[in-house]
Amino acid sequence: MNPQFDVDTATRAYLALVQGPARVASDRYFEGSAWLLLWGTLVAVAVYWLVLATGWSARWRDAAERRTRRRWLVPALYAVPFTIVTAALTLPWSIYTDFVREHQYGMSNQTFAAWAGDAAKMLGLGLVGNMLILTMLFVALRRFPRAWWIWGAGGAAGVIALGALIFPIFIAPAFNTYGELPAGPLRDRIVAVARAHDIPADHIYVSDASRQTKRISANVSGIGPTIRITLNDNLLRRTTPDEVVAVMGHEMGHYVLNHIWWLVAELTALFAAMFFAASRVAPWLIRRNPRWRVRDLADPAAAPVLLALVSVAALVLKPVQNNMIRHNEVAADAFGLDAARQPDAFARTALRLSEYRKLSPGPVEEFLLYDHPSGENRIRASMQWKKDHVPNATMERPTLAVAP
Repeated sequence: MNPQFDVDTATRAYLALVQGPARVASDRYFEGSAWLLLWGTLVAVAVYWLVLATGWSARWRDAAERRTRRRWLVPALYAVPFTIVTAALTLPWSIYTDFVREHQYGMSNQTFAAWAGDAAKMLGLGLVGNMLILTMLFVALRRFPRAWWIWGAGGAAGVIALGALIFPIFIAPAFNTYGELPAGPLRDRIVAVARAHDIPADHIYVSDASRQTKRISANVSGIGPTIRITLNDNLLRRTTPDEVVAVMGHEMGHYVLNHIWWLVAELTALFAAMFFAASRVAPWLIRRNPRWRVRDLADPAAAPVLLALVSVAALVLKPVQNNMIRHNEVAADAFGLDAARQPDAFARTALRLSEYRKLSPGPVEEFLLYDHPSGENRIRASMQWKKDHVPNATMERPTLAVAP
């Protein structure tokens, strides 16, 4: 520990590395993304209203009922036209937010054809997911008309856990190629950090995320036997070995601290709140709009009503979700600093993430909009750790060197 080391001065030195047009672009991108949450919700609600007002929803239900005598299967059949039509209606919005805007800010590497291919895969996954989710939801609505929101939240927890379980094995490989991190000094360093904390390190995966994006990233995915820590190739290409080790220490924190299970529990609580709100408002809306030809809340044709309400509730509860996730990220940051012991490298990665995250938000802005600590707070925490844990700590002359 060095009492002479000035945390604020060191933090300001790092922040000074991102100024001028780069800082302006970063702020604009993040602030625009925050507004997109609102506009995206309004677009979704407008699409659901259109599906109801035109009578499409009732017609899809009628068609599903003609095709099967099994009542439990009707929502799955209903989900097919519902998913395809709503995806088509929101396609212009998706093209702007996920392709055009990403290219405007230099985030994307994809051609439109490649983006469309990934979007088609997402549509296929969404179709299967909607068939499963609507089936489970409407079984709960029929059997438990008053407490369906509790059972619905439980079903959502099951779907989330199932999705997390199969994601690394069946979903992620549909979009990217995964391979082992090559043997060498970097792998040896990561393995040493992992083994020091009893983390399985037989496999360290690298994804070819550069085919889609320029962002650096790493993540923990999977549950139980499928859990894995993965870094993307941008992280290898655009950062130094010390930075890679610092980021992997953070991801190992998620593993050790069981954040995947915490996330499942937290999202389940949020779904319970959203479903409860929908259970109180949806019947009133259905009664007020007989032209929709929705019989009651247990009618599959009510799906757009429920989804519109859940979309609005999700927007309102977004700050709650952000704070839940940010709490986990702060804990993973602290673990990573202890494990990797690379405070300056972690500070540099926080700067690199400023390409799409505003570095220095106000406290209210961070509380409402950030699901990770801000770059400034991450840098300050890194410098505080350095002061507390590095003997005779001195302030480096910070740079953003790129890995050769």
